[in-house]
Amino acid sequence: MTTSTGTSTEAGTETGTARPMRADARRNYERLLVEARAAFAEHGTDASLEDIARRAGVGIGTLYRHFPNRHALMNAVFQEALATLLERSGELASAEQPCAALVEWLRAIITHAGEYRGVARALMSASLSQCSVPLREAGAQLLARAQETGTVRADVSIDDLMQLTNAIALAAEQAPDDPDLPDRLLTLTLRGLRP
Repeated sequence: MTTSTGTSTEAGTETGTARPMRADARRNYERLLVEARAAFAEHGTDASLEDIARRAGVGIGTLYRHFPNRHALMNAVFQEALATLLERSGELASAEQPCAALVEWLRAIITHAGEYRGVARALMSASLSQCSVPLREAGAQLLARAQETGTVRADVSIDDLMQLTNAIALAAEQAPDDPDLPDRLLTLTLRGLRP
């Protein structure tokens, strides 16, 4: 497992302490993440876990020791993108135009969700809760700031916006031949945000 400080650890004793991962276990963990990113990008989040393990040069048991289920693997894969989105929200928090900052951040979420087929569906189902909760919190701050300036209606919630961005990403996933679809749908959505 990777801690919030970015160091790799594995389960400790019954007391719940964690100890640093052995070098071979850390290499296996990192290879699994690399192969999972590639497989999810190529085949979507429903990619075969057995194939991911095989491509990483480990057995399926090793994959499950590090990631007890598909959602745990997906959460680990998307932590880097999550960190980027959260960093961007922090940068946008003091933007001169709060509504424009919110829109830019929503576009970034849609772009991220479009990188892997199935991410939008997973975010909508809350199976990526380790990703969706911090995204909601970051977005709520940007939304509140835009609402305080009167540029976004007071009755809009971050849950509404997250559902809309995920739905736009899902629609774009279903229409890969129309690269402009996400921006068109987001533009239509934004018209409804104004007071």
